[in-house]
Amino acid sequence: MADDQQRSDFFWPSYVDLMTSLFIVMLVLFVYSFKLFRDREESQKRLLGELKVKAQELEQIQRIRESLRRLEGDYFRYDPQNERYELRVDVQFKSGRDEIQDQYKPTLLRAGRLLQERLRAIQTTLPVRYLVIVEGMAARHLYNDALNRQEEQFSYQLSYRRALNLSNLWVQNGLNFNQNRNIELIIGGSGFYGSGRYPMQRGQEERNKRFLIQIIPKIGKVATETVR
Repeated sequence: MADDQQRSDFFWPSYVDLMTSLFIVMLVLFVYSFKLFRDREESQKRLLGELKVKAQELEQIQRIRESLRRLEGDYFRYDPQNERYELRVDVQFKSGRDEIQDQYKPTLLRAGRLLQERLRAIQTTLPVRYLVIVEGMAARHLYNDALNRQEEQFSYQLSYRRALNLSNLWVQNGLNFNQNRNIELIIGGSGFYGSGRYPMQRGQEERNKRFLIQIIPKIGKVATETVR
């Protein structure tokens, strides 16, 4: 009897310790599993919110593109290959000069007013800024690579000044795009290079004395907290 009592005295404390240890292990596993579940749930909520935001942004971009299509007509045409607009105004510069000749100015002003009106008319529910890039270009010398290399740096300066003169023409006639907080006008010049050039052949290379207009919508960040 004494041996049985002694074994019983050893068994129950050990049993209690074991059950306590198992309970602690189960509690830790439960807490850990619950944390993993909540983390996954929060991650899914964030992902869902981000997807909703992206869907909103895509919807707005599609709406902007539809609105910009109204630019196409007498003054602008869309280049689908390079995804940009270019002026249809066939401006001709004198060789090596950047001055816009008087006969082209009325048409360029009408084109500028149309561009400003179309950008102002676009309605969106998200914060949007428009990056308007005015790019000047220059024509190369046919079949004279040595002269083209020699004047390469000058061609960048020349094409930039041509674009700058277009911007100045607009500003002098009340078309200051940078006064609109939603529009940022960038002036650039691609010289003898750039994408979308006419081929280097007689009757085509001279057409590269032109302007390109690229309009890039920049959708502002949408807080995911507002998405339901």
